This record gives sequence, structure tokens and C-alpha cells, in this order.
Amino acid sequence: MCYVSVLIFIDAVPMFKKATVPAYLFAISVLIIIFSSCGSQKDVTYFQRTPGEHDTIPLPKMYVIKIQPGDILSIPVNSLNPAASSFFNPYAGGNTSQDAPTAVGTDYDANSAVRLARNGAPGYIVDQNGMISFPLIGKIRVEGMSTSDLRDTLTKKLKSYLKEPTVSVQLLNFKVSITGEVNRPSSYVIPNELISLPDALTMAGDLTIYGRRTNIMVIREVNGEKVFAHVDLTNREIFSSPYYYLHPNDIVYVEPIKAKSAQTSQTNYLLPVIFSGLSLIIVLLTNVKFK
Repeated sequence: MCYVSVLIFIDAVPMFKKATVPAYLFAISVLIIIFSSCGSQKDVTYFQRTPGEHDTIPLPKMYVIKIQPGDILSIPVNSLNPAASSFFNPYAGGNTSQDAPTAVGTDYDANSAVRLARNGAPGYIVDQNGMISFPLIGKIRVEGMSTSDLRDTLTKKLKSYLKEPTVSVQLLNFKVSITGEVNRPSSYVIPNELISLPDALTMAGDLTIYGRRTNIMVIREVNGEKVFAHVDLTNREIFSSPYYYLHPNDIVYVEPIKAKSAQTSQTNYLLPVIFSGLSLIIVLLTNVKFK
């Protein structure tokens, strides 16, 4: 639209030689609005390349989740003897880990998950001392472990009871909250242990047209403190940001652009169209006048 408007304006310029001063002022105003609308694309285009930037960017080190008090773990155990394995799967009755609310894009209430775990639903809750109680093995300190560390530890311990045991460990309460100017704001449960900020925003239906893409806020708890970080989606540097990979319980907030705050955004988007039409009218009237 903006390129068509510029061409129309250029075509009309020679015809303003005999025009009055107000007509010139009007023409200049039209030109300013046309170019301002042309530049707006830069504010909504993701991952733009800065001058001199390469097309290959190293990613930050992948985030490895460490188990913390309050986490809920699914730990199914299998072996060559299914009957013996069943003893180590107290939550595998009608409530297996597959029944847990871990699907991407579903609402999730962490407090409800904790209540379910305490009532015998599918998972081991890590107590305030960082421990879980596992059948026969007893208390195990899991705080600070990764899920793969815990898997290997339990596999070794279970060799005393089972033949060729296999263990899987999954964190059931990995969630991120996405709010503000997105199409589907909500809390989302992550079924695996790795998610990037662009992936999370995609789950939330992407930003609305009113979302400020240059200033995405990521709120993260670090050592008992809330850290407020800001990420620019229009810049490729996001791929090397420490906030590219999200952590459990991160909050992503997309603030609105000023146009929406002032409730004039709809008018601003219509102005280029209106003035493009006026430019065309001026061209037609000028051609009629000076023929």
C-alpha cells in the first residue's frame, strides 16, 4: 500500500506547480504520513539482521532443569518381570503419568497438581527437604539433581530388586505463564524439559498486532529474587540471549504499544489508507483543472 501511495504522490508533484500554498502544505503532510506508515513494518518484523551481522548465530547453552522442593515427578519403572516392576509403580493404577495434565496449550494450576500428588495421583512430590520416598529404596535426596541424574541413580539402586530395570523421570509441573498482548494468554505446561521463548509465544497464538515486539519482558526467580529481563524479538540477538530458553515458572509479559494505550491505534492504521485515497483524488482533480 505505501509503495503505491508514493508512486501516486510522485505522479502528482508536477501538477502542483500552479497550486496554492495550502495545497503544498497538504501534499507535504500526505508525504510524511506515507513514509511513517512505510516504516512501521520494521516494528513488527521478527529476527531482523543488523548491518554486518552473519546469518549464523550460536545458541546459548541448553538449560538443564534441576529438581527443587515442591516439584512433582513421574517415575515409571519397567523390567523383564512386569509383575515385579508393578511394585515400584504405585501411581500406575487408573492414574498413570500419561493422565497428568501435561499437554501443550492446556491451562494448568500448580496448586491443584500438588494436591493431586499428595492425594496419591500420578507423581512423587519433592518435600521441603528435597527428598522423595521411593518403594523399598526409601528416602532419596533429589534436590539439585537433573531428571537424567535421578534416572541413572534409581536404575542402579533398582538392579538389586529387578532384572534389567529401566526408569523414566519426568517433571510434571514445568509451566510458564504468558500474558499481555498475545492471542491466548494462559499458563502452559511444558511436556518436555526445554522450550524457547519463540516457541512459548507460538503456543500462546503469537503476539497481537498491538504487542510491543521490541520489549518482551521475562520475569524469572533467581536465588530468591525476581529478575525482570527484556528481550527484543525484532533483533536476532535473541538467539544468544540467556532468556532464549525459558525456565520453570517464568512469566512472559507482552506490553501494548502506545497506540493501543491511547486508544487511537485503529485510526492510525486507517490514516495511510485515507490519505492514499485523498492523494488519488488530488491527482484526478488536478488533471481536470489543468487540462
